[in-house]
Amino acid sequence: QVQLVESGGGLVQTGDSLRLSCTAAGGTISRTTMAWFRQGPGKERDFVAAIFRTGYNPYYSNSVKGRFTMSRDNAKNTVYLQMDSLKPEDTAVYYCAADSRIILSSLRTAEHYDYWGQGTQVTVSS
Repeated sequence: QVQLVESGGGLVQTGDSLRLSCTAAGGTISRTTMAWFRQGPGKERDFVAAIFRTGYNPYYSNSVKGRFTMSRDNAKNTVYLQMDSLKPEDTAVYYCAADSRIILSSLRTAEHYDYWGQGTQVTVSS
């Protein structure tokens, strides 16, 4: 049973940067697709970014493209989300997700991921 643990959230100001980390325990992530989702107050859980096991060409939502960068280090069993030029609308709980059966058509859908972390809060003040 893979357990995912996120870290790196916090309170920052508009334009600042944060780097989130998600480390897996109890299993390897080398054969899994990893993703980040976020859920703002009163909102649904939305796709942010995802990366296949090869680590090439991450996919991003339009709202974060050009500002966020997702990467993975399979040797450390960890994925990262570098968030630059943060905006107040980025405020949310950020969740790490994993699944070994994700295909391109299901990449952005939360229901297709079996493993989730507990989330880390990111708050961007204006």
